[in-house]
Amino acid sequence: MDALRRYLPAALILVGVLVAWEVGVQVSGVQGFILPAPSAIWAALVENWTEAYAILPAARVTLFEAMGGLILGTVLGVITAFVVSRFPASRDTVLPLAIAINAIPIIAFAPVANNWFGILSPLSKMAIAAALVYFPIMINVLRGLTQVEASALELMRSYAAGPTAVTRKVRVPNALPFFLTGLKVATTLSLIGAVVGEYFGGLSATLGRVVVAAASELRFDVTWAAILIVSLIGIVLYLGVVVLERLLIPWHPSVRGERPA
Repeated sequence: MDALRRYLPAALILVGVLVAWEVGVQVSGVQGFILPAPSAIWAALVENWTEAYAILPAARVTLFEAMGGLILGTVLGVITAFVVSRFPASRDTVLPLAIAINAIPIIAFAPVANNWFGILSPLSKMAIAAALVYFPIMINVLRGLTQVEASALELMRSYAAGPTAVTRKVRVPNALPFFLTGLKVATTLSLIGAVVGEYFGGLSATLGRVVVAAASELRFDVTWAAILIVSLIGIVLYLGVVVLERLLIPWHPSVRGERPA
């Protein structure tokens, strides 16, 4: 009942937007290449699910690239955060490099990654996605590892706990909510990275290439259908992190639904 009360307003707003969109397009007579109606987008999705533009096989390849980039960027981000928290002297060296990676224009890095790993290799798209994922994961985990309550550290010192024990029993549990928050952001960033990388070339059976091909042929109903699938994949990945959050930190106020004090 609580879940229904929580999600019903959002569902009603979504249905209202779709109805208003459909009616607005039908009444105004807007051309399909400018803004196709939701019904036209749905028809294009069904028509091209496995045939013609083959959206389903393309979605599988894009999801594979995004997940590869998500895993790679997450692992690198977590390792960097642990190194910086364990060796504070490295912060002045590592953090500027991490910020520099985060500041790289992704549309400029995409051709470089294609050149490094091969334009047809999924590794080039994974590298682009990993570059986007790396910083939010690293900075969130680092914050969780370092912003620990002084009283908890003092208690561990009173028991003569070493750095490894402090990290395992205090810093890591404190960092988990920060890590999962960063992971929620990273799921959508990995998809953006994979699709942007596909824009600059690669296998034709990817959602990025479907968007490019459909737009060049003025099939914007197919373009919107591909965008819809990217959005749905992003929502599924986000919900996957929410489930993971409930499994890993059921004690945290954000999971228990408690309001902040």
